[in-house]
Amino acid sequence: MLYFSGFCLSGESELFKDWLKMDDYTVAGFSRGAIRALEYTLTTDRRIDRLLLFSPAFFQTRGERFISLQIRAYTSDREQYCRKFLRNCSKPSDFDLGYYRSAEEDPENLEELLRYRWEKEKLLEIQKRGTTIEVFLGEKDRIIDIEGALRFFVPQTTVYRFRHAGHILKPVRKNNDAETDRHSEQNQYDMEFPKGANRK
Repeated sequence: MLYFSGFCLSGESELFKDWLKMDDYTVAGFSRGAIRALEYTLTTDRRIDRLLLFSPAFFQTRGERFISLQIRAYTSDREQYCRKFLRNCSKPSDFDLGYYRSAEEDPENLEELLRYRWEKEKLLEIQKRGTTIEVFLGEKDRIIDIEGALRFFVPQTTVYRFRHAGHILKPVRKNNDAETDRHSEQNQYDMEFPKGANRK
């Protein structure tokens, strides 16, 4: 299994171990790593059966002002930016991502993920090769445009949606919220969106 880490992170793949299959035919990535995972799958000659995109960095609905503000804040104080970024990745849970903090990233990496444009044609090309694309999204995500991501990915891929989870897909449990959804084997899932469907 080949895994690509998110911005400012390293080794966080264990957070998604319930969905990762440790074989030679799975490629996965989290946040910025989802971009790298998709681009790798698109260009490699290897056989890839599953492409798993955890909270893919989806910012193409944001304006230039938003992007410029993010880049300016990062270049002015990288340490403070990364601390705040990782806190927002964890919310609404209180999980501490500090253990997975990597060395500071180059500003170019941040600009890459902010300006990246997901394209339907790339997804279709990968699927034509027989690769299944699965996308995992938290409804309480404070990092990406979750509604925009749902509108883009639901018609194209299989999307797993976490009702009470944020960017790292760790839910905040309330009373009966931990009940297992019948459409999924994982009790963290509230529902599954099969390809082409938008069930609520």
